[in-house]
Amino acid sequence: MGPVLAGVLQLLALTAALALAYKPLGTYMAKVYSSKRHLRVEKWIYRGIGADPDTEMRWPAYLRGVLAFSLVGVLFLYALQRLQGVLPGSLGFASIDPDQAFNTAVSFVTNTNWQSYYGEQAMGHVVQTAGLAVQNFVSAAVGMAVAVALVRGFARSRTGELGNFWADLVRGVVRILVPLAFVAAIVLVACGVIQNFSGIHEVGQFMGGTQQWNGGAVASQEAIKEVGTNGGGYFNANSAHPFENPTPFSNLFEIFLILLIPFSITRTFGLMVGSVKQGYAILATMTTIWLGFVALMMWTEFSHHGPAFELANGALEGKEVRFGVGSSSIFAVSTTLTSTGAVDSFHSSFTGLGGGITMLGMMLGEIAPGGVGSGLYGMLIMAIIAVFIAGLMVGRTPEYLGKKIGSREIKLAACYILITPALVLVFTAFAMALPTPANSMTNSGAHGFSEILYAYTSGANNNGSAFAGLNADTQWFNTTIGLAMLLGRFLPMVFVLALAGSLAEQKPVPATAGTLRTDKPLYTGLLVGTIIIITGLTYFPALALGPLAEGLA
Repeated sequence: MGPVLAGVLQLLALTAALALAYKPLGTYMAKVYSSKRHLRVEKWIYRGIGADPDTEMRWPAYLRGVLAFSLVGVLFLYALQRLQGVLPGSLGFASIDPDQAFNTAVSFVTNTNWQSYYGEQAMGHVVQTAGLAVQNFVSAAVGMAVAVALVRGFARSRTGELGNFWADLVRGVVRILVPLAFVAAIVLVACGVIQNFSGIHEVGQFMGGTQQWNGGAVASQEAIKEVGTNGGGYFNANSAHPFENPTPFSNLFEIFLILLIPFSITRTFGLMVGSVKQGYAILATMTTIWLGFVALMMWTEFSHHGPAFELANGALEGKEVRFGVGSSSIFAVSTTLTSTGAVDSFHSSFTGLGGGITMLGMMLGEIAPGGVGSGLYGMLIMAIIAVFIAGLMVGRTPEYLGKKIGSREIKLAACYILITPALVLVFTAFAMALPTPANSMTNSGAHGFSEILYAYTSGANNNGSAFAGLNADTQWFNTTIGLAMLLGRFLPMVFVLALAGSLAEQKPVPATAGTLRTDKPLYTGLLVGTIIIITGLTYFPALALGPLAEGLA
């Protein structure tokens, strides 16, 4: 079997598995967020945090809950890292420096999981399990809660109430993420992923000396890392490391976990707004972009010219031979079109155009299918922009799901789509203009520029993957990427929740003969075109200086 055919067959198998899981999981999540009943363990949690889960919140109160909870998470994780040197189970590792502790705390609380450190050489068992793994659960649940609040904004009328943040948060963790991660961890252990609390071992000979490896609760963290679209690896090599991802099957299974909730939540959306067809329209948009990017990536990585590429049947540099070009291409696209950040190959070693595809996937806003929760609310913002453009073309007030899209709604949507590009381009410009940050680049020219552009694109879009050529463990990058992650996570949430509150206050508008049908293929095509055009107009000059210049050279 040729490598191209193997890649295509893996893509078909992955698509079939996602299709089988779509309806049951999407329906289950809709029931979770619509339920009026509280489980016993959930009641214990509510008592412990002093929350009343039955109190409805307007958008400012919901936002305060999101920000307060996230702030506590940042402070706790920062303190845990700074105290690591005196904690048990530290494996002898010292406390983390202030700038790196800030960067890491922000990274995991914002669901970015950017890592400027070597995981197996910096973090002990306590920080990994009590700090990073816990944030993998709760940061994902925060994103899902905000998405559900926006969906309720479309579904409700004549009220500004969006539900209860604490109930949405706890249910997301207890009823969705924990069960899925538990099953996934068992499968990963069966595949050979390690799960222990052993210390550091010296193994074999390496370059004339011994090599050290430490164990850890890897399978359990790997499971929620993928299910929650987090991405932070226990080891520096991330999902290219055999302790995290040992076999071709585990590799495909991890891709499945990454895409599982982001695709399935479109059915949750359809059920909660009372129209499954609307969920299918959003799903079709996400699937079209995802499949298109996978096809482009496979083409660039299999068809690049040169003797080395032809002998290897593809661009194998930076890729694990146990996965191959096809599977690595699917993983790279899936991880950058979601907010996962996990990598099973090193994107800096992709072809010039292949590296550009990974960047473009993040620049779209990671909405195809995007992160858990964040992908859905990002796509719904784009859906509002698309109906606004359609309204301009036909000269009528735009409507979406029975709600008028007026000046307030379109201003909030516009602010949402502008904040992340502003962060990416401004921080990249400063890093290239100042003399010190450029010293962290491994390469010069277009590829060196791509290293910095990728870093800020990954941080501001809460992705977390790295181009693997930039030394980001400096005070400048730890601080600025940390700020990009903070602002890129919570400023968009402000606009999303304000939009949800504005929509919930409206009364529904009855559909007429002139209403744009947003559950038809025509609208899906308009939405895909809107996403590509907006991204192209925003980022094309920067892409032309980096991956396009390198790929066309």
